[in-house]
Order: sequence, then C-alpha cells, then structure tokens
Amino acid sequence: MAAATATPETTPVLRRRSTGSLWTDAFYRLIRNRASVIGGTIIIVLILMALLAPVIAPQGYDVQVLPDNHAVPRWLTYVFPSMKPKGTPGGYVTIANQYPIGADDHGRDLLVRIIYGAQVSLAVAFVGPIISLLVGTTYGTISGYLGGRADNIMMRLVDVLYAFPSLLFIILLMAFFRNPPQNPQTTWEQFRFSLSLIDRRFGGMFFIFIGIGLTAWENMARLARGQILSVKEKEFIEAARTIGAKPGRIMFRHILPNIIGPLVVAETLAIPSYISTEAFLSFIGLGVNRPTPSWGSMIADGSQSIRSYPHEAIFPALALAITMFAFNFLGDGLRDALDPRLRGTQ
Repeated sequence: MAAATATPETTPVLRRRSTGSLWTDAFYRLIRNRASVIGGTIIIVLILMALLAPVIAPQGYDVQVLPDNHAVPRWLTYVFPSMKPKGTPGGYVTIANQYPIGADDHGRDLLVRIIYGAQVSLAVAFVGPIISLLVGTTYGTISGYLGGRADNIMMRLVDVLYAFPSLLFIILLMAFFRNPPQNPQTTWEQFRFSLSLIDRRFGGMFFIFIGIGLTAWENMARLARGQILSVKEKEFIEAARTIGAKPGRIMFRHILPNIIGPLVVAETLAIPSYISTEAFLSFIGLGVNRPTPSWGSMIADGSQSIRSYPHEAIFPALALAITMFAFNFLGDGLRDALDPRLRGTQ
C-alpha cells in the first residue's frame, strides 16, 4: 500500500514554534489578543498621563476659581439637555469653555483632577500586587515546600486571617491610626502618632497600602502553596535534590520560576479589586487626604449634585470603569498567553 502523503487538509491546525521559550511564545499569544492589547494600551496611556500630570496640567489640581463653580463648556449642555445655560428660560449653568469637561463645586478643573486622580489609582494598582506577590508567594512557597506539620500550622493562620472581612479591617485600621492622641504619653501612643504623621506625608496613601498589603496576600499564599504541591515532586526537583541543592535554592531557583506565570495572572486579575477598594474608601471619606484628588472622592462629591450637574460624577466614574476594564482585559490576555497547554503553539 502506498504511503499517505501530507496534504493541507491533513496538516494539524496547531503548528510548533521553533523558539522553545515560554515567555516568547506567551508574548506572541498576548499581542494577538485584541482585547489584551487594547487594555495594555489604555494602561500605558494612563501611566504616561499620571507621570506627566504636572506637564499636562501645570495649573494644579487644587487651584480654585470660585466664580466658576459648577461651570461647564457649552458642548456639555447638548449632551445633558437638563443643564440649561444662564440666560435661557430656567437656566442655571455657568458656561466656561476653558474647562474641557467642566469644573467642580469649588471651581477646580475637573479634567485636571481626573488626571491627578490616576496617580492614586495606579499607585494602588501596582503597590498592592507587589506586596501581595512578595508576602504571599514567599509564605505559600515555604508552606507548600515544607509540608507536614509546618504547612498545616501556616495555612491555619492564613485561614484565620482570611475569615476576617478585609474591608472592615482596613476601615478599622484607618479609623484607629488616623485619630491619634495629640499629646502622646505612652510608647504606643507615640507609635500611633508617628504612623499618622507618615500617612499625612503620603497624602493618606500610607494606610491604604498597609491595609491592602495586610489583606491581599492570603489568596496569593493559597495559590502559591497549591502550585508548589503540584510541582515539588516532579522529576527535575528530584534531580536537584539528588545533586545536593539546598531547599532555598530549590524553592526560589527551580520551583518559583515554573509557577510564577499563574501567580502573575492572578494578581493582574486582582488589580481591579484593589482599585475599587481605594475608590470605596475615598468615597466614604477614609481614602486619600483632601484636596488630593481620588476618583472615589470625586464621585462622592459629584453624587451630591448629580441631578443638577451629572458630569461631576459621571466622568470620574467613567475613568474608574475604563481603568478597571483595561486591567481585566490585560489579565484575561495574560491568562490565555501563559496557559502551559498552549505553549509552543500558534
């Protein structure tokens, strides 16, 4: 019988790449995902906007022009017909075209404050995952590798911390440390007062970072432990033990590089929750210190007059929603790109 010849119809759909590099293959898969490319582009634009905020908006986010409170450009009156310009029947809105998307109730440029508000949200978006990765991955790696009694004790501690509501913990943390005694006497009172001063110098961001850092690593520790348990008995780990590699080298040289992909994906997908936590805290008045702008506090201020001036709440809310969608799109793309079942395929 003649040997069958390969035809386009019998050629497998999946073709092997010659690179053999996980990160190279993942990058090619990532840039072919349109949603992740859009999300990554939005994030890059937001980062540039936050870094170049003093150049883009040199007048500052706290500059007030009180006669222009609630002022809007004329184009907004066409978008929101309920906002009638002064001089028309029932008109109450001041027209000021020098504000691209209007001014708030204190006469501050709304677009400038949104630009500076990106600094707060992006700071939380990057500091939160860094703390979670460092603490949670280290803790979960040690727990999973040691196993036995040590693993049981370490994970029961995680269960106890996980059972406590994280948002309630952050609120209690801020309420306690942001109201220290003005004349500290004891060492504990002096400690509270010192932390309060640090928080003021950071514009109210210090306790947000601490709160998110203390509550975000439990999930990462569980995920890292599960990944460790799945790979620590593999052949290459046994080979490393055979040649005398120390536990620390095995954990951080051989195991960690093979599990870092799912951990990075998980943290990328968790970034929107960090951003929403900061926005909620600012919304209820426990976020950054005023007049530092935060999208959450801007939404809270705008909601008080949303029927008369809806743009003051809608535009910060749109900025928040677009940012969270961008990180979700990028996280989904990373998850697909780093899927080991797709390695070496296109």
